[in-house]
Amino acid sequence: MRKLLGLLLMTSMLLSVMPLAFATSVGTGIGVDVTTEDFPPLVWMCDNRIVTDDSTEPGRLQVNFFDSVNLTERINNYAFEGEQITWTVLVMDKNKIDQNIDVYATIGDSQGEGNDIEVNCKRTDEQRNLFDSCNARILEEDLEFNEETMAFFDCTLTVETADSMYGEYWVTVEAQDGDGLMGTMDENEFWFFNPVIAISVDGGLAFEDVRPGSESYSDTILVGNDADDGSGVMLDMFISGTDFYDSSSSGARCPTTNQLALGNFNYFVTNGAYSSLLDPRGDNDGIGTNDGEGYTGIGYGIGWNNPNVFYGTYEILQAGPAPGGYFAANVLAPGAEMALTFRLSLPEPCNGDFDSGQIYFWGEAI
Repeated sequence: MRKLLGLLLMTSMLLSVMPLAFATSVGTGIGVDVTTEDFPPLVWMCDNRIVTDDSTEPGRLQVNFFDSVNLTERINNYAFEGEQITWTVLVMDKNKIDQNIDVYATIGDSQGEGNDIEVNCKRTDEQRNLFDSCNARILEEDLEFNEETMAFFDCTLTVETADSMYGEYWVTVEAQDGDGLMGTMDENEFWFFNPVIAISVDGGLAFEDVRPGSESYSDTILVGNDADDGSGVMLDMFISGTDFYDSSSSGARCPTTNQLALGNFNYFVTNGAYSSLLDPRGDNDGIGTNDGEGYTGIGYGIGWNNPNVFYGTYEILQAGPAPGGYFAANVLAPGAEMALTFRLSLPEPCNGDFDSGQIYFWGEAI
């Protein structure tokens, strides 16, 4: 028994000094910091950029060409109350293109961001066919349409009254995302809103001691475009008039009643390379014949298109190329003038001093 116990004791002692063996994993870790770029919106203008009329006073194209409201005749950057400028733009934000993005048209004194917001743009999904026309790229990288990061917007700026919009403005479209980052359309435009339009007349008409049955010529007068400097307003020019009367009780008669008919007056006009010698009008719609001297008659009219539509008949000078129905020689730029000389063919018999009546000059901004 003692031997056995001794053996067991020895065995127990041996077990107590043997090392324990287990499987062990050893590792360490580091933190990860990912910062996403705050991507400012990009704005591209697409090919749906138009200017439209408000149709309250139809122009030549609207009267003659199926009431088109597109101001295709407007070749300078000026616009009047009620007229509209419309852009379709593509906006891209690589962070996200969601309802937090704000797209609007601005006007102000300088190019770029930060001008006054005039109108918010409307998001549209109907313009995706315009994507190629937007020329969307980042540096040399051409882009493909991605509805997750891109959206189209229609922006329509309507010109307000001169009380709030008068003078020269930079106009563009801007976008601001939910983080306050902004982008601007590259194509800033420079407009003159609600320019003052006016006609200048230098000189007057006086026919003194005209012998009945003879012709008399006036001094030459200058009729000019006196619109705001820098406005670029182009005026299409017209002329009309009334009969003339003796304001005193003098027993006038010329030749059959106390009235000198407008048809006794004609005029000769020059503007640049053109004159009324090149005017093809004959005796139509009450306008006198363009005779061998190049003198043209005057149509009756006491108001614009009253009593007849002026287009095609009442132009001061029908000469020169006529793009869109306009006669180039009949259009005046700001500061330009045309020269008119009037001829009176006084009937016989004629008695009286005819000082009551009007010859009107009209200019329509095109």
